[in-house]
Amino acid sequence: MNRKDALIRSGTIIYPNVTFGKKFRTGHNVLIRDNTIIGNNVLVGTNTVIEGDVQIGNNVSIQSNVYIPKNTRIGDNVFIAPCVVFTNDKYPIRKKYELRGATVRNGVSIGANATILPDVEISEGAMVAAGAVVTKDVPPWKLAVGNPAIVTDLPKGTRKLNRI
Repeated sequence: MNRKDALIRSGTIIYPNVTFGKKFRTGHNVLIRDNTIIGNNVLVGTNTVIEGDVQIGNNVSIQSNVYIPKNTRIGDNVFIAPCVVFTNDKYPIRKKYELRGATVRNGVSIGANATILPDVEISEGAMVAAGAVVTKDVPPWKLAVGNPAIVTDLPKGTRKLNRI
């Protein structure tokens, strides 16, 4: 852990066995549970919860009020807007199920209030529109929009890497 260049704001709780790289920053009241690995230049916004056993790459911006459950994987250069919810349990309380979080590949952008269901892969360069409910994999460089989300082409001029 490199703590001397980290900015960890008040009310934040980081469990043991969490590692993070250079230029790590949090908002207020963040919770990051154990066995989480976070890369360099990562922002975790106010009131965000990361449940543990999560991997987050480099140059990732996670805005406020985001929920990231166990077994979620997030690549590099990813933007996650406010109030995004990832899930990892297909059958909550109803039947035994191995918890499987989403896989978010490099260069993905996810809009505010989107919900990402368990075991979904959002491929490189894809975008998820605000409020979308993603129930199936999103191919590279495509846009998921609606509830349930349908996949369409990215708007003209957006097929480029995130600038984080």
